[in-house]
Amino acid sequence: MNKRKILKNIVTLYGMSIAKIVFPLLTLPYLTRVLSVESYGVVSYVKAVMQYMQIAVDFGFMLSGTKDIVNAKADHEKLEKEVGDILLARILLVAVSFVVLLGMIAVIPLLRANVGYTMLAFMTVFLSVFLFDYFFQGIEKMQVIALRFVTMRGVATAMTFVFVHSDKDVLLVPLLDAVGSLVAVLLVFVELKKENIAIRFSGVKAAWKKLRDSFVYFASNMATTAFGALNTLLIGAFLPATEVAYWSVCMQLIGAVQTMYTPIIDGVYPEMIRTKSWEFIKHLLIIFMPIVFAGSAFSIVVAPYVLQIVGGKQYVAATPLFRLLVPVLIFSFPAVVLGWPTLGALNKAAQVTKTTIISAIVQLGGLLGLIVTGRFTVLWIAVFRCITELVLLVSRGWYCWKFRREFSK
Repeated sequence: MNKRKILKNIVTLYGMSIAKIVFPLLTLPYLTRVLSVESYGVVSYVKAVMQYMQIAVDFGFMLSGTKDIVNAKADHEKLEKEVGDILLARILLVAVSFVVLLGMIAVIPLLRANVGYTMLAFMTVFLSVFLFDYFFQGIEKMQVIALRFVTMRGVATAMTFVFVHSDKDVLLVPLLDAVGSLVAVLLVFVELKKENIAIRFSGVKAAWKKLRDSFVYFASNMATTAFGALNTLLIGAFLPATEVAYWSVCMQLIGAVQTMYTPIIDGVYPEMIRTKSWEFIKHLLIIFMPIVFAGSAFSIVVAPYVLQIVGGKQYVAATPLFRLLVPVLIFSFPAVVLGWPTLGALNKAAQVTKTTIISAIVQLGGLLGLIVTGRFTVLWIAVFRCITELVLLVSRGWYCWKFRREFSK
């Protein structure tokens, strides 16, 4: 096991994860102050819709594509075809997603009232097709992924401060995100040239096969989105825009902490594909779980102060909601570790997807129950969000025990 390479990858991705936290925490307090609560609710709602669009366009290729790149590294021509086939598959997905988005605009009043904003937001989803993160993760050059992300978000954040000052500038928010993405795409193509990668297309049939092979990963990611974006969509459909804003700010803070988990997962995943070592995963959990518990306790204590700093005095009212969501942080770290880096490395993609879908069904059932019983409030939604994360952890832990003999010694 190349521990030095794993450590380098994790450190690099941690740098990117810190950037993922810093940039939103710079723009969040700024936007909540220069935009009205209603306008920020629109921004958050469209962002939730774009999460679904992004999941559809990604289609699990960050996992399946990474595995294909790892397996093709020794054959340069095959490597180029893998990149081309996945690119073509994602272009097809963009076209389908755009048609679906038009249908959503037609039936959802909030999107219909903000069609220009929605269309501009989709531009970033389209440009993501050309970022090739799965390729750079597969060849274990995480610094390229980190560089393009910092560039993309840095450009968008800086221009947001310069150009967005009130509700009348709200259309600039997605436009500036798209400009940042375009700059990142240009940098990525420079890196592809350095790697001597000429994109080769095998044809639509090969692209379709990539879609079939990656569907199980997509299903898992789409189900995972039910834990977050679906909640926001339903809150926007049944509750006032202010509730969307409160929920979105709390979930953005929770998501900022969860972002710190991603480098560990992405850093060990290629190595786990090769080694399938349970001891490595066990040591990982022993080291990091005490940090997760301590950080969660600290979050409960400082919640009102953080919300006031990030969102302003009008968001301190969301303190009970944020505190109810803290258990998500405790359950989600071991849940994601036992997912793709552990079960996925054993080629148990179906089981990873099954656990995610089961948890999503629990979440959906809870949401429907709240609607039917008239208890659809953000506090009750937070409770069910914690329950579903616990279901995900327990089910994945059970599968790891079931397949324990398939790990390497």
